[in-house]
Amino acid sequence: MSIEESLAREFDRVIQERGYTSRSEAMRDLLRREIEARRAARDDKSHCVASLSYVYNHHERALGERLMAEQHRHHDLVVSTMHVHLDHEHCLETLVLKGPTAAVRALADRTQTERGVRHTALNVITVVTDDSHHHGSSGHHHSGHMHLVPRS
Repeated sequence: MSIEESLAREFDRVIQERGYTSRSEAMRDLLRREIEARRAARDDKSHCVASLSYVYNHHERALGERLMAEQHRHHDLVVSTMHVHLDHEHCLETLVLKGPTAAVRALADRTQTERGVRHTALNVITVVTDDSHHHGSSGHHHSGHMHLVPRS
C-alpha cells in the first residue's frame, strides 16, 4: 500500500502511541473497525452487544424515573447498568445491551431524545447468534438461550 509521506509519519505516531508492534497490526485493527462500523450501520436485522453511555441532569423533572422506566420496559435488552455521580447535578449512566440491533438502536434513540440527556454515545458490535459451542473437541447445544458470538 502506498500513502503520502506525511500521512505515513502521522500513522507511525498513532502506532507508537497505541503500542502496536507493526503497521500491519494497526492496519488490521483499522480495517476491522471500519468493516464492523459499516456492518452495524446497515444491518438492522443483525443481533448485537452494545454499550450506551449518556450524561444527564438528575434535577430535570422526573428524568431519572423516565430513564429507569424505559430500561424496565426493555429488560430483554438491558444486561447491566452503571450509574456514576459526576457532580451535584449530573450523572453518567452506561447500559450494557444485547439483542436485535434495530431494537438496541431504537432504545438508544429514545434515550437520547429525552429532555435533559446529554452527550450520548452508542457503541455497537454485531454478533452471530448461535445455540451451540464447543469445549475442546466436543460441542453441545443449548435450549432456551443463545450465545452471541462476535464476528471475526
